[in-house]
Amino acid sequence: MRETPVHPTFRDAVIELVHGAGGKASRRLIEGLFLPLLTNPVLAHLDDAAILPINGLRLAVTTDAFVVKPLRFPGGSIGELAINGTVNDLAVSGARPVGLSAAFIVEAGLPSEVLRAETEALAHAARRAGVAIIAGDTKVVEHGKADGLYIVTTGIGIVDPRAELGAHRVRPGDRILVSGPIGDHGITVLLARGELDLEADLVSDTRPLTPFVEALLEVAGPGLHWMRDPTRGGVATALNELARDAHVAIILTEEAIPIRDAVRGACELLGLDPLYIANEGQLLAVVHPAWADAALTALRQMPGGELAACIGEVCEEPAGVVIVTTQYGGQRVIDMLVGDPLPRIC
Repeated sequence: MRETPVHPTFRDAVIELVHGAGGKASRRLIEGLFLPLLTNPVLAHLDDAAILPINGLRLAVTTDAFVVKPLRFPGGSIGELAINGTVNDLAVSGARPVGLSAAFIVEAGLPSEVLRAETEALAHAARRAGVAIIAGDTKVVEHGKADGLYIVTTGIGIVDPRAELGAHRVRPGDRILVSGPIGDHGITVLLARGELDLEADLVSDTRPLTPFVEALLEVAGPGLHWMRDPTRGGVATALNELARDAHVAIILTEEAIPIRDAVRGACELLGLDPLYIANEGQLLAVVHPAWADAALTALRQMPGGELAACIGEVCEEPAGVVIVTTQYGGQRVIDMLVGDPLPRIC
């Protein structure tokens, strides 16, 4: 039985960008302000989707807001991102999406062709993900108040009966898998802003993860313990949350983590760590060692999953900590950042 979490008191006088960046400041805002006021048995534990048992089914519900800047970037756009981000939160909760809603917050003065293009991108992404847009809303705000366009989506899915996921299932000895190279999305969006004199042959990895999850459930369902799509805050933040929630240690092997040379090079020039960079088309999976090889093979057989890798292991101690073993045999602690080094990337 899970313990009821004790929420800290939120004492920050004003809300800053850092509070929406997915790191420690975001957790402080959510756990110190929102949860004490809104808490209930469903919301008490922070997962990518809430699971609601209804008439013998388990429904998954998730909601997300997309405020990416710029609206379009190599490999994707805010419309496509809004679908994939919501579908993926359902997928890593073990659910297949059955319907999405979409609310458009449009800034006065936005060219109508831009809105049309993003609606087309959203519709195309929904068809690719096999999900219908079943409800929506539109609001228009004053010029200069919304950076052109924000999109808010809510998704409903049905949880696969083979999926029993959660931090409470994670045990020492479990293996940690990633479905492909990390950091592509965050660095792509950063470079698309044109604020840096850098060029790289990169595109966002935004895509639906449902096929990857179905492949994992097919070959490793009983051994699949936890999944997450490491968006804001990247792999480091997602695994720090897992280490804290599961009261375990996460030991990563640096050389095993797939990172494209362009991402690694950009991060080195900018003083960033790829482990903290956002992804929009990769998943992390924690798998029982008896199923780990089969799960990894299944990921590598998926289009786009050819570079999937086992990047680490769950250990008992030191609980609540993520550690990376370097190629030289040393170790460094990967803590959760206060904010995100790249705001407004999703």
